Amino acid sequence: MSEFKSVNKLYEKSFRDNWDRPALSNYQGVTLHFRDLATRIAQLHVMYEECGLGKGDKIAICSRNQSNWAVAFLSALTFGAVPVPLLHEFKASNIHHLVNHSEAKILFVDDVVWEGLTETEMPEIKAVVLVNNFKLLYAADERITYVRNHLNELFGKKYPESFGPECLDYYEDSADELALINYTSGTSGFSKGVMIPYRAIFSNIEFGKMVLPQIDNTSDVVSMLPSAHMYGMMFEVLFELSVGAHVHFLTRIPSPKIIMQALAEIKPIIVIAVPLIIEKVYKSKLKPILEKQGIKIMLKLPGLDQLVLNKIKAELMAAFGGNFIEVIIGGAAFNKEVEAFMKRVGFPVTVGYGMTECAPIIAYDSSRTIKIYSCGKVAPNLEIMIDSPDPQNVPGEVMVKGMNVFLGYYKNEEATSQCFTEDGWFRTGDMGVIDEDGYLFLRGRSKCMILGPSGQNIYPEEIENVINSRQYVVESLVIEDEGALTALIYPDFRQAEQSGLDRDALKAALEAELAEANKELPNYARVKKIEIMPEDFERTPKKSIKRYLYHRN
Repeated sequence: MSEFKSVNKLYEKSFRDNWDRPALSNYQGVTLHFRDLATRIAQLHVMYEECGLGKGDKIAICSRNQSNWAVAFLSALTFGAVPVPLLHEFKASNIHHLVNHSEAKILFVDDVVWEGLTETEMPEIKAVVLVNNFKLLYAADERITYVRNHLNELFGKKYPESFGPECLDYYEDSADELALINYTSGTSGFSKGVMIPYRAIFSNIEFGKMVLPQIDNTSDVVSMLPSAHMYGMMFEVLFELSVGAHVHFLTRIPSPKIIMQALAEIKPIIVIAVPLIIEKVYKSKLKPILEKQGIKIMLKLPGLDQLVLNKIKAELMAAFGGNFIEVIIGGAAFNKEVEAFMKRVGFPVTVGYGMTECAPIIAYDSSRTIKIYSCGKVAPNLEIMIDSPDPQNVPGEVMVKGMNVFLGYYKNEEATSQCFTEDGWFRTGDMGVIDEDGYLFLRGRSKCMILGPSGQNIYPEEIENVINSRQYVVESLVIEDEGALTALIYPDFRQAEQSGLDRDALKAALEAELAEANKELPNYARVKKIEIMPEDFERTPKKSIKRYLYHRN
């Protein structure tokens, strides 16, 4: 295991060493240098001190990706408080619930999120701050208002000469100390606050330095995944800032068009992505070309096939900016047809495996050496065990132990005890095998999470909960279906008959109910269509639906 070093002291050193270099940019907007980042953090520290915030107090952050998201997050971390990043697409009621559940004292929000919130629903909150410009939106007492209005004056008193790199003195954290709480979901009853210790952040940063030593203070990276999720947070923001790289935030919901435009302009050194981005490029741009008769023939002729593949690779490389080491895919299974084609072309794409509970990395290997369809080898500072009598041939649950593994679920001892074995192995809920060379091959999830279009975690049980409460629905099952969500519904045929509905009228009634149900769900979790099940779902002895029978991807 690596010897632990304080994470906040890593940032302190990085900010000092890179004082005049660019740190954070909003795409096609303003750039903050490390000196600006450090100054804003120091100003927020003055505010926290003056308002009586203590070490270990929770600070929630709920906003779209932007430079000040990173400022707010790091201001909490380096103060010794506990940042609680929340996905801005959660419904207002879910945000209220998570702010209260986490016992946050301060909430950073963007203007769009704040429109749906009300401070009376969050009785313990001391202040609400607009992340766009750090304006105070709500204060529980006059002292906080005074401090915010006189912040420049108070900052000047604390640093009477000037504020320079020598002024940095961040909170020194320890290995098993709680660093942040990351909620896996927004809905009460489903939301689990994953308690990430500092050792897990340190270990993930060390992993990044080890496998991508080329990323340094001359590198550019595009942040397109949600910063509130561990994958984007760690490998598009936290790792980069620890080595002095320049992070460019896509501040709008990143459509494939905006993503490709930004990659072409910024030319990042690494592309961190979910499978959908690569799969869309393949399906929309490459597949139509590959299916042309002339190209099909050329791909079967020795010599000519390589010319075609080289041309495709060159165009793909240019599309992703042309300056990157590799594209790292994570978050969900990669389409096998697309993966095989990318391998044939020689495009540098690799698949990693991780979970929020490991902050996030569990397995990875370079695109140069990874075995096709695997997700790499176990990451440093970790051990993997397959719970199977024959781990090379018979899939078993993937279990993990080591520095990256979380402390447990916040205020949820039952869920915590269920996911750890008596001897301390974390049960991932994923099934897999490991070959003789140590490569991990996943064979499906025993958990049900679906990855959303921009990297959001979608929990079908939450959506089903909403649909099952609608009229004419006995039970539903939400599945991924060609990149969208479909609800399989077993309806109440008897109730429909009593209401005088034939099959077509029942379908129309259910579609109307679905439209209402969708209003309660975040945009990324809305169901596109329904299918009526003529009979009840097949079930286990415990009467749970056998979900695996209904998968389509």
